[in-house]
Amino acid sequence: MSPQPLNYTDAAILAPMVRIGTLPVRLMALEYGADLVYTPEVVDKGIVGCERVVNEDNGTIDYLSKGVSIFRTHPSEKSKLVFQIGSANADLALQAALTVAQDVSTIDLNCGCPKRFSIHGGMGAALMEEPEKLCGILKNLVDNCGLPVTCKIRIFPDRERTLKLVKMIEATGIKALAVHCRYRDERPREPGHWDRFKEIVDAVSIPVIANGDIKEYADMARIRELSGCAGVMIARGAEANVSIFRKEGRLPLMDIVRQYMRRCLETRNHHSNTKYCVMQMFIEDTKSPYYKPLCEAKSFRAVCKVFDMEGELDVWIKKQEEKGWPTDLDSAPRKAAESKEKDTKAKNAKAVVDVKMAEVVVESTLGKRKQEELKDEAVPAAFTCASAGVIEGTPAAKKHAAGNGASSQPTPADTPQPDIETEVEPAITITTSTPLA
Repeated sequence: MSPQPLNYTDAAILAPMVRIGTLPVRLMALEYGADLVYTPEVVDKGIVGCERVVNEDNGTIDYLSKGVSIFRTHPSEKSKLVFQIGSANADLALQAALTVAQDVSTIDLNCGCPKRFSIHGGMGAALMEEPEKLCGILKNLVDNCGLPVTCKIRIFPDRERTLKLVKMIEATGIKALAVHCRYRDERPREPGHWDRFKEIVDAVSIPVIANGDIKEYADMARIRELSGCAGVMIARGAEANVSIFRKEGRLPLMDIVRQYMRRCLETRNHHSNTKYCVMQMFIEDTKSPYYKPLCEAKSFRAVCKVFDMEGELDVWIKKQEEKGWPTDLDSAPRKAAESKEKDTKAKNAKAVVDVKMAEVVVESTLGKRKQEELKDEAVPAAFTCASAGVIEGTPAAKKHAAGNGASSQPTPADTPQPDIETEVEPAITITTSTPLA
């Protein structure tokens, strides 16, 4: 039995936003009233081949590539989670979808992002210029991924071209279409074209999600009335204050910041992403006393210090340590086992280096000591091989026996090596808590 598509009727939706729509923000959006949440765009090659790991401490699920988390989710959001893929290849898009299928409810293809990192590889808004390729990717997903499929586009300046595209997209079998009301080259500072939504809604029978210039909760009702769209998607309004989804109105910013920081602790969000998201909350108020110290923060603790939350961080660390759970918020999330293995290898390598260095020091010490002994030693006239410590049959022994004016002192190469354990004081002690490899 195929999974049922999500309900888009009157839905308030968190838009896909790179770096912003990570797990802490998605969970808060749902808490404050969002009906659905999108992940940030994840490029197909980035997620294909990832290892799925469940984190014991908080129940989150990581998709890891070489130990680094590419995508993190929590089972509590699965029924409302849309995973957005960036792709320009039907096979890779399908592989990406199948990789995460057990932890999401819908797969979305990004066909609207105008950023260079997306369009450079033929993804995002670049796909709108190649409708056959776009629809081929969607059809492959619809037929084979086992989940409902949607896509998100922008509009063309040409109305007829836009309508032709959305009809082609609908024919692939997708369950909903999100439309951002700007052209590919338009940016947020330029007003969106709300007047274009209705013609798209009228042209297709699937739910249309309106996106663009939703700055207040009340804007959602206005755009529904104007266009007849099924759902409304919020991006920048949620980026600034995720409580925009509250019917009762937005909460004070500082309340949101502190709640967000707590969510980051609960989910072990990486400090650089935490800092970035908080900075976006202050982007309209860079004169705030919090903004400059936030810019200078280099660790999770430094970010906590800006908001006087170090005490909460210490309590969290203590609880994690008591249960033997990870406490690192400043380096890329890694599996505990991999980190432990890496540390063990590092310790073993260091121990081997220490041993080799010690051997070099010992040999150097012995060599210098032997040279000093040889310099100071007076050689008797009747010096024999045995008394000289020369091994019979060696070149030095022959020289000693033959005389011919040759020195009776053995050369360093002929000198028996001393027993280190008995002849050298144990001045260097090497200890390691890890067995040598």
